Amino acid sequence: MKNVALVIGAGQISMAIARRMGRGMKIVLGDKNIDNAKSIADIMINAGYDVEPFEMDLSSRESIKAIINKALEYGDIKYLINGAGVSPSQASIETILKVDLYGTAVLLEEVRKVVKEGATGVVISSQSGFRMKQLTPEQDRALAMTPTEELLNLDFLSVDKIENTLKAYQLAKRCNEKRVMYEAVKWGEKRARINAIAPGIIVTPLAIDEFNGLRGDFYKNMFAKSPAKRPGIADEVADVAELMMSEKGSFITGSTFLIDGGATASYYYGPLNPESKEGMKEGSQ
Repeated sequence: MKNVALVIGAGQISMAIARRMGRGMKIVLGDKNIDNAKSIADIMINAGYDVEPFEMDLSSRESIKAIINKALEYGDIKYLINGAGVSPSQASIETILKVDLYGTAVLLEEVRKVVKEGATGVVISSQSGFRMKQLTPEQDRALAMTPTEELLNLDFLSVDKIENTLKAYQLAKRCNEKRVMYEAVKWGEKRARINAIAPGIIVTPLAIDEFNGLRGDFYKNMFAKSPAKRPGIADEVADVAELMMSEKGSFITGSTFLIDGGATASYYYGPLNPESKEGMKEGSQ
């Protein structure tokens, strides 16, 4: 029996973290598009990793339970890496809420039921949740603690109250942050840890969709006027994940690390501020 890294989402960030953390482990790689999972698995297998692709849907509790059960066939789940999700340019409001918000909450809950002492997990969220209008303490608490099957029934998450797919995405990412805090308490009862990373613009196929989408000019302007003056790469996200998931991060749990080259800082206090001369409101052309 091996320790298992359960990886959800066959994307560049998930692969970078799995390559960093998955040496000597069984990696069970889930994705809704099995061809994507097989493609990433082939790359990693040819680099010496032990990877099994698995078709799964993050928006489905039954599908989540199925991949967890598959992982448990090989041993204990040592690492959870959730890099799955859809972007505002890729999906409807309903799909974003069902996958990014509800699905992530269910995944954390279901993995927590079987997690063992010493396990750690990381959720890939987004800088976007840091730029939305502040929610009330009651709304934040609801995102954190509402039973998973009731989450999408929250009044402020009803589709007719969400302006567009960007707002849905921001709400989902805010929920990820709050849910990680709540789940850290529960995971801690098993001496396990869970954290999130909120990346900025990282060069991936999803990001390229955004560069070429309705908000493309906004994102290009963002990295041009951020302190780093460039987008990031997946291995830079993996650097942070490695700290959080290793023994060096043993005192870190329930946290969200913002890694965006300073774009959020510039958005509030620099040239990216929407009210400044050089700023640009998100979604404007």
